[in-house]
Amino acid sequence: MTPLPIALGGTELIAWRLDQAVHASTWDRGEGAYRVGGRWNSKGVRAVYCSLDPATAILEVAVHKGFSALDTVPHKLTAAVIHDIAAIHVVDPSTVPNPNWLHPGIPGAGQQAFGDDLLKRHRFVAIPSAVSRYSWNLIFVASVASGEYALKLQEPFALDTRLHPPAN
Repeated sequence: MTPLPIALGGTELIAWRLDQAVHASTWDRGEGAYRVGGRWNSKGVRAVYCSLDPATAILEVAVHKGFSALDTVPHKLTAAVIHDIAAIHVVDPSTVPNPNWLHPGIPGAGQQAFGDDLLKRHRFVAIPSAVSRYSWNLIFVASVASGEYALKLQEPFALDTRLHPPAN
């Protein structure tokens, strides 16, 4: 069962991530972001992208890989507990220099530099998701946030097959 969020009486802030099963053991190394960069980090920064709810974590992967890959390639859902909520810097969308950065699209150098700076100054950064604008992502660099989070669970992910129906 999915733990209740703190706002609904839960006792922990949980960050969620979905990885291919073969990479699940290295979920917090930021290898993909390191190799190619991401929405909020430039290449060479080991940013770990999570979401504050499991549905957004699934959508964040599906937007890049498609539901077909989530249905046919084994994935694992990871939950990590953030120990100190005060360690999270929440980005006010009105303070983002370019509002287009909060919408789907290819990230630019300015956007990545903005994210790099946030990740240098804060252990965790909460920022609105571009995939689901009323959802939130949580980003961190493991070496910066060391000891501030703990793995709660990893379990096999099974896509609802209605999201990958047979072709007509």
